[in-house]
Amino acid sequence: MKDLTSREALFCRLYASCRNAREAAFKAGYSVCPEITARKLLSQSKIVKEVKRIENEAYASSEEVRAGLRRIAFSSSADAVKLLLADNYDDIDVEALDLFNIAEIKRPKSGGIEIKFFDRIKALEKLGDISDNAENSSAKPFYAALEKSAASLEGDG
Repeated sequence: MKDLTSREALFCRLYASCRNAREAAFKAGYSVCPEITARKLLSQSKIVKEVKRIENEAYASSEEVRAGLRRIAFSSSADAVKLLLADNYDDIDVEALDLFNIAEIKRPKSGGIEIKFFDRIKALEKLGDISDNAENSSAKPFYAALEKSAASLEGDG
C-alpha cells in the first residue's frame, strides 16, 4: 500500500510471517514500547488490510508451518546461551533476543535458569513428512508433464 511508511510496511510483512505483534514491531524498528506500538498499528485499518493482503498473496498455511519448522530446526541457540549465562538479567535486552526455538524457561527455587528447547530432530522429521506429502500430491502428474514437455523442447533444438 502506498500510504504506509516503510517501517509500517516492514511491520506488516514481519507480523504476517511470525504472527507475534510485539516481535514484529521490535524487528521493524519500534524499539520503544513495541507491544503498545504493535497494538496501535494493528488497530489501523490500513495495517490490517496490508497484513491480510500479504497473507493471501505470499503465506499459505502450509508454508507458514514449513517456515516455523525450519526456524526451529536450523536457528541458532546463541541468544538462549546468552540468557542462560547472564550474570545480571537486567542488562539483557530480551526484546532483541531470538528465543523462537525455546519451548520452556524455568527459574527453579535452587536458583539459575532452565531452558528447554523444541526438538530439532522432530522438526526435521515433520519437514520431511510435509515434503513427502507434497511430492505425492496430485500436482506430481502436472510436474511430470512439464518435465516431458521441456525434454521434448530440448530435443527439437
